[in-house]
Amino acid sequence: MSAISGFSSATPPTTKNGFDAVTSEDFVRIMFSELTNQDPLAPNDTKALLEQIGLIRSIESDIDLSKRLEQIASRSELASAGALLGSFVVGVTAEGESAEGVVGSISVTDEGPILNLLNAKRIPFANVQEFIDPRLLTSDSSQSSPPPSV
Repeated sequence: MSAISGFSSATPPTTKNGFDAVTSEDFVRIMFSELTNQDPLAPNDTKALLEQIGLIRSIESDIDLSKRLEQIASRSELASAGALLGSFVVGVTAEGESAEGVVGSISVTDEGPILNLLNAKRIPFANVQEFIDPRLLTSDSSQSSPPPSV
């Protein structure tokens, strides 16, 4: 058998924009330009300028962190939904109808993972109310023995 190839990372290449594109050298050049061009009799408040630049960088950093956390949460939600493959689930469809069945596949949408049941019903992962291991559905409930080990 040959190895499976062709998989690539889902992370897009990073591009620098805004203050991310400003190097330390550029920053020093801007500061010297600011200091050189100001009126000596009415100097600008350099400390305030530095504080503003620091605040802008902090805000951009917070936004970037927020985006990364959203990506992590999305991937975690998808992994949790994937763990339900083959499980019997009960939940509510996007249209508000009750649905139940065995999860056959997972679809990824902008709203999050959708569980595709073998009976053609679709339940958003967020709307799952209960899930049951299918091995428990097929075993005789009168037996008190543990499920077979894998």
